[in-house]
Amino acid sequence: MGTALGGSRVWFTLSHGIVNEVYYPRLDQANTRDCGLIVTDGQSFFSEEKRHTQNEIRPLARGVPGYHLTNTCGRGRYRIEKTVVTDGQREVLLQRIRFTALLGQLTDYHLYVLLAPHIGNCGYGNRAWVGEYNGVRMLFAARDGTTLALACSAPFAGLSCGYVGTSDGWQDLTAHGRMTWFHAAARDGNVALTGEIDVAACAGEFVLALGFGRNAAEAGHQTRAALLGDFDALARDYVEGWQAFQRQSVDLGRVEDTGFDLYRVSTAVLRTHEAKQLPGGMIASLSIPWGFEKGDEDLGGYHLVWPRDLVESAGGLLAAGHAGAARRALLYLMSTQGADGRWPQNMWLDGTPYWSGLQMDEVAFPILLADLLRRAGALDGLDVWPMVRRAAGFLARNGPVTQQDRWEEDGGYSPFTLAVEVAALLIAADFAHDAGEPLLEGFLHETADNWNDQVERWTYVTGTDLARRVGVDGYYLRIAPVDVCDAASPAAGFVAIKNRPLDQSTAPAVQIVSTEALALVRFGLRAADDPRIENTVRVIDALLKVETATGPVWHRYNQDGYGEHQDGGPFDGTGQGRGWPLLAGERAHYALARGDLDDARRLLDVMARQASPGGLLPEQVWDAPDIPDRELFNGRPSGSAMPLAWAHAEYIKLLRSLRDGRVFDMPPQPVARYQRGRGVSPFAIWRFNHKVRSCQRGRTLRIEVLSPARVHWTADGWRTWDDRPTRDTGVGLHYVDLPTAELGAGVVLTFTFFWPEAGRWEGQDFTVELTA
Repeated sequence: MGTALGGSRVWFTLSHGIVNEVYYPRLDQANTRDCGLIVTDGQSFFSEEKRHTQNEIRPLARGVPGYHLTNTCGRGRYRIEKTVVTDGQREVLLQRIRFTALLGQLTDYHLYVLLAPHIGNCGYGNRAWVGEYNGVRMLFAARDGTTLALACSAPFAGLSCGYVGTSDGWQDLTAHGRMTWFHAAARDGNVALTGEIDVAACAGEFVLALGFGRNAAEAGHQTRAALLGDFDALARDYVEGWQAFQRQSVDLGRVEDTGFDLYRVSTAVLRTHEAKQLPGGMIASLSIPWGFEKGDEDLGGYHLVWPRDLVESAGGLLAAGHAGAARRALLYLMSTQGADGRWPQNMWLDGTPYWSGLQMDEVAFPILLADLLRRAGALDGLDVWPMVRRAAGFLARNGPVTQQDRWEEDGGYSPFTLAVEVAALLIAADFAHDAGEPLLEGFLHETADNWNDQVERWTYVTGTDLARRVGVDGYYLRIAPVDVCDAASPAAGFVAIKNRPLDQSTAPAVQIVSTEALALVRFGLRAADDPRIENTVRVIDALLKVETATGPVWHRYNQDGYGEHQDGGPFDGTGQGRGWPLLAGERAHYALARGDLDDARRLLDVMARQASPGGLLPEQVWDAPDIPDRELFNGRPSGSAMPLAWAHAEYIKLLRSLRDGRVFDMPPQPVARYQRGRGVSPFAIWRFNHKVRSCQRGRTLRIEVLSPARVHWTADGWRTWDDRPTRDTGVGLHYVDLPTAELGAGVVLTFTFFWPEAGRWEGQDFTVELTA
């Protein structure tokens, strides 16, 4: 994939030797499905570039996302060589192409370009036509205010527009061996453009230009101007722009001699995923998982901003020395934050929400990024406290339970989410201290301490069949249901298993484990040698680790259904989860935290081996026996998203962590408070979205509500009672501490509320029992 580091608002992706999606004017708007060549002899020989050639790819220079492609006919009859870049000054993708006859003469072949428009992420509703711009014949397509134009430096011998599957050029060429249909237009449908290139007139060398604009005149102008320019000079500018960027990257002590140096590829991938007109906005991936099997009405894709992925990408760029890019990401997050302090589950680049879920880690992560930038000395002149304050307030009001975990599948108590939330609250307390708000600072510390104290009660189980089978005392769950943690234990409930057949869609929570508990170490809440962590690692390895030809991988959790089916068929709503290179990076960071540098370096190499030939890290790798017909090979990329920007960020951070001898993005606040200090909470916290049923004797019962109240309570069945007004935290929470520390075990506290702003009583009593 690539884009010019300039004013051009065009991005492209490549696969199987051809151009796939081309994006304009934003990273979240794909306008093509693919653009490739077809070769015939006019009679019986038919060869499609993307299916019938052997592909080789190399970068124009190390760390530069511009490419030389060589596609050699599988039957040895021709070779196609391409140089692919975008014009840094115009909205144009350029391909300089050389077609060489390996058997026979150049004139023995017919060469066609086929383009499948998919404007605005939609295959339907496109219109296409044959036209011209100031005498230059071009193919056009348009939809909803965006137009593309395809032109060639060589003459077109024929042009046609048709409907996919019925009157398109592929149908014509497979049926007749040459163009026999010359349709001038195709209106309102799933369209395809075809042009025959006069290879004899250009001696097999030509440039294809795909330009964009708001209308045909603008797209035509962009396209023609790019063709009139000096391709060599344009490509040189493209390379020099990226080389200037790479010179700003810190030396992390690892250079690969393959051309696709994974560190430099990773920095380029992250930078490529940043929007140009909305600086700091970075999408999750310029890819569509299993897109080859998706219809034009259902392309899906990762062309959206997930706040979590954005923070991870920003952290990767900061680790590589690009503080300015990380700072832009934080500014973008400050701009897209909701008035109540949250961010959407995911969003278009302009901040418009897409899915409607709530993931509490995505509210917490921007606070961690602010702290990371502060510790790097990159916050000068930027007041982040209003953003941090709103986010911390949302966490305090709505946590610790999350509606969705980081895999966007289940709600409850997630060790990963809890780790990020607690770290964020402690960081926010530091910012509150600097802002001169000591009362809020104290409240945030108290909340973080309380949640940290409960992590094991909520998510750690002991004495289970699984624990006995693995030979450990206990382990952290993947996620614990909300409705049982206070009534009994996390072992008592069931969790949903998404992406599985209906008869396999739930399982006892105690049976499902994941790598999530490693976040308790990554974010400083627990030491790497904590026996509970070590127990969990043993369980994780027993259930989730798979050895592949490229090294070990870990699944997200057991019974995961997000991945290809057992026979290699693409994920279609159900499937079987596969190994994630990202998780090997997280495991390497855990090894580093333990002081096992050799294991961390080994896993760094595993990640590199699992990259594509072009150096892209996939979301998942195939971890079953090879299925060549489906292009699935053990330990190699599957049909999932590739590249996953988050995985490239993890690779960069791992390099930086190994160089520094410490985990790069581990916040120091939880380490100081929970590993070196005490940080024990004296409270049990009751709230309407988290009604604790018991309070350990010696603790103070804290009651938190969302508006001012008077708490009317008794410890002796209303024979005596007391009223206490709540205190305002300043972040939308009001609380009162009931003096329960001196009461004996077995006492039942009963309380209700009077709401002065509404002038009414709650009309219901609530109880909490004091336990030994």
